[in-house]
Amino acid sequence: MVNRSRHESRESDSSRPRESDRFIVVEGPIGVGKTELARRLATHFDCTALLEQPADNPFLERFYRSGHSAALPTQLFFLFQRAAQLETLKQSDLFRSMRIADFMIAKDRLFASINLDTEELALYEKIHEKLAIEQPAVDLVVYLQAPPDVLMSRIARRGIDYESLIDRNYLERLSDAYARFFYEYDESPLLIVNASSIDPVHNPADFADLVGQIEATKSGRHFFNPVTRAFA
Repeated sequence: MVNRSRHESRESDSSRPRESDRFIVVEGPIGVGKTELARRLATHFDCTALLEQPADNPFLERFYRSGHSAALPTQLFFLFQRAAQLETLKQSDLFRSMRIADFMIAKDRLFASINLDTEELALYEKIHEKLAIEQPAVDLVVYLQAPPDVLMSRIARRGIDYESLIDRNYLERLSDAYARFFYEYDESPLLIVNASSIDPVHNPADFADLVGQIEATKSGRHFFNPVTRAFA
């Protein structure tokens, strides 16, 4: 879990967007529920959802089956896919309205640092630099946290065949990388959610509580850790 002692809530904000114009990103490791939550938030706020499309990546199943040998093409495919999605979002910014995404481009480097060896990472960085990807300014990041055992359980529950090949060690490394990243993160308001004890996708009370916190979080770093409810 992210340690709250190093970062105090940052409350200075001179130009807050209107609620209807906010760009909110839901992030977190595989299996934490970010895509389902992003979809539900988009439905709730009646706005556009910008979602990852892992099923479109032809290398992903090979990566989960064989590991490192397919890591580079898997990573580059996601990089190009996210770059294209963000370019589309940039073009539509002329008609700015509220948007919800389930990824931020910085996450791509996070995965690359875990999955690629030194030479592959250097090549990836050169390609990333040439693409000069710009993500629109984010008004709020909702970072979902859960321990690896919870992630494994949720991955098994959604029943995607190739995801059954993900091992606990990989999820541990990924979760640690996310925690380190958001420990240092200060580029936008940040809401850190203990997602292991709530189910905002299927539990209306959990969802309402979380929406209330999202609407209230306009600046700084905040923690959402409600009283534990039974997770069904």
